[in-house]
Amino acid sequence: MELALIIPHIEALIFASDKPLTAEEITELVNTAQAFIDDRTDLGQVNTAIEGIKEKYESEFYAFELKQSGGGWQFLTKPQYHKTVALLNGDKFLKKLSVSSLETLAIIAYKQPITKSEIESIRGVNCDYAVQKLLEKDLVVIAGRNEEAVGKPLIYATSKSFMDYFGINSPEELPKISEVIMEEFEKATVVSNIIVNANTQMDDAVATDDELPQTAENPALENDGEKEKE
Repeated sequence: MELALIIPHIEALIFASDKPLTAEEITELVNTAQAFIDDRTDLGQVNTAIEGIKEKYESEFYAFELKQSGGGWQFLTKPQYHKTVALLNGDKFLKKLSVSSLETLAIIAYKQPITKSEIESIRGVNCDYAVQKLLEKDLVVIAGRNEEAVGKPLIYATSKSFMDYFGINSPEELPKISEVIMEEFEKATVVSNIIVNANTQMDDAVATDDELPQTAENPALENDGEKEKE
């Protein structure tokens, strides 16, 4: 099947879908829609077509782009237009997670699958409310039960919505803890150096003032001397 014929169908499918579509799903949908029998589209052709579409919308002419996020492909508004799009959604974009919810979400993201008691042992406080809020926002899901633990407690993991929101395709794409710590350390070092340099400059300026000679180059000191003579 020629790429020129299937590309518009792929664009339409991704545009109309309310969830990310994988290349496999797109292949099946295109073949079903066109009732291809002898000239079926294969996965290789779809992947090639997707790359072409992706390159097409990278142009500055378009306000959106084709991104692989949340486990599949979808059209997303480019970051520079976030504030503009936010005007359409009012307070939706302004609602933020509480600190406790963020801490709980971070633990689940990096330790998944994990039980509620394991989360609480790390945080040191009860996390019933935080977990419930994350479930309501579809950022985490119940991934089953820990069959080996007493009482077979529920285990939690991040959802496809979580991956979609953060623009990743699997938990393995999350930044490594060591990378985050190093980044924060570098920021702290830069700020520390700025403060040290500023203090050094202030000390140098004070030292320079103290060393000014009592001559015509320093009128203030010269006038003081004349007043003493009077």
